[in-house]
Amino acid sequence: MLDLILGVTVFLALLIVLSISRALKGPTVSDRIIAINLITTLVVAIIVLLAFYFDQPSFIDVAILYAMIGFLTTVAVVKYLEKGSLK
Repeated sequence: MLDLILGVTVFLALLIVLSISRALKGPTVSDRIIAINLITTLVVAIIVLLAFYFDQPSFIDVAILYAMIGFLTTVAVVKYLEKGSLK
């Protein structure tokens, strides 16, 4: 079971690398925002998998906090791009 968790973690890390390439060369701003949001989601998944692997339930709290920060950042960036300010 632990080998499966590590395998999935490595696969998710590979997906993060691919998402970084999309974020760097994405033709539109929307592509870049979605890629960065995907990276946040993948990091949250990796943190949860590592919580199970290391038997550390406190890692899940970190994952929840990271997901909330990622969501709020995405909303703020989209609002700024749409309206020109965060007001």
